[in-house]
Amino acid sequence: MPDAASATAPAGTPVPAEADDTPPAAEDPVPHEDPTPPDDPAPHPAPRAPELAHTAPARKLSTGRRGPADPVKSLMHRHRELCERAVDPLEIAAGLEAHGVTDRTAARYRHRDVFSLAEELFARVPGVAGEPVGVSFAPARDIETRAAWSLRALLPGAACLATFVALRFTEGVLDGGARLAIGSGGGLLALTALALALRTGPLCADGRSSGAAGLFGCWLLGYVLYGDALLHQLLSGGPEGPWDITPAPLLGLAVAVAPAAWCAHLFSVHAHRKLNGSRALEEFAAGVRPLLFAAVAFFLCVLGGLLYLAGLGIGGGGSQAGASALGVLLLLARLLTVHGFPEPAATGLAAACAVEVAAPALVLAGRLPGLDALARPVEALIGAAGTGAVPAVACGAAALGLLTTATVALSRASAHTAV
Repeated sequence: MPDAASATAPAGTPVPAEADDTPPAAEDPVPHEDPTPPDDPAPHPAPRAPELAHTAPARKLSTGRRGPADPVKSLMHRHRELCERAVDPLEIAAGLEAHGVTDRTAARYRHRDVFSLAEELFARVPGVAGEPVGVSFAPARDIETRAAWSLRALLPGAACLATFVALRFTEGVLDGGARLAIGSGGGLLALTALALALRTGPLCADGRSSGAAGLFGCWLLGYVLYGDALLHQLLSGGPEGPWDITPAPLLGLAVAVAPAAWCAHLFSVHAHRKLNGSRALEEFAAGVRPLLFAAVAFFLCVLGGLLYLAGLGIGGGGSQAGASALGVLLLLARLLTVHGFPEPAATGLAAACAVEVAAPALVLAGRLPGLDALARPVEALIGAAGTGAVPAVACGAAALGLLTTATVALSRASAHTAV
């Protein structure tokens, strides 16, 4: 005859000998009753849900969320692939943020922030076998690696400088055809060096950059050489024959590739440090925004100095304000592309190109009968600030737009992890 303990326990429910925090072992398909009643007549709590009873032995099981009312269970199944291939809770946090999970959303799952939620998901979902745990997301700090991409970043400036020196020493010695060949060869060499510099290092986009963005960049660099002189001839009633070029800004921009690479590197390194030390998404975003502003401001100061020195060295005029705005625009576009946002980068470059194309087009359209009003805005701008005002306005407005976009996009944790 069953005693009081067996009468209080539901039929088919095993009565554990003692309670602990260790997950129960797998139960038999058909439950059995213990024929020997326990000494303690008090009822025991029901066992925890068997579907959450097992985890990989390599990860410590979190026991804070169990039972049919587990709020994390649905999220765990929804993002199971992300959790299985993650090598660090930070990677899960970045992936959740990329899917729209915020700290406020994490509160609905009974967690204070996304990082805490990611730690539980990392503990509860077994990882894929063979993947190392605890891999750091910080960029490589190997001295030889940094020296290699730093030297490659110096190649575009070296190619441009060698070309201008060759043209200077052959002035009056070679005819126009030979000098044109030297200039064309040097330009091709500089573009090749730039492509090599962008294939590795902090400015490497791993195939995310589009061909359209490359064409926009080539147009903007070409306008640095020919745009100001072309506008001057158009406003004077031309064009009439060949026009002069302004090589000094192009040389300054080419030499600035190396400082741009180091600014991108330092921004990435310090952003990863902020990510490793943050406990909330808002905390991380608030720490990254000043880093972005500091990197852009530092690059702008270095670029201004390089443009000034280039103007002193080879002359040739050119707008320093327009070239500075273009340099910042190219840096922001590359940062967005490197961190996974190529579309807004290409849009910003396209907007600057559109303004630079529209300026000479409006001047030419103003020559048609009855359409002289079309050229008046461009004429007023150039009359007030010179031909360099057109690239300054075009690239400056586009750079301001990309800076606003980058402030939002690059302050997300998902922009700094390989998810």
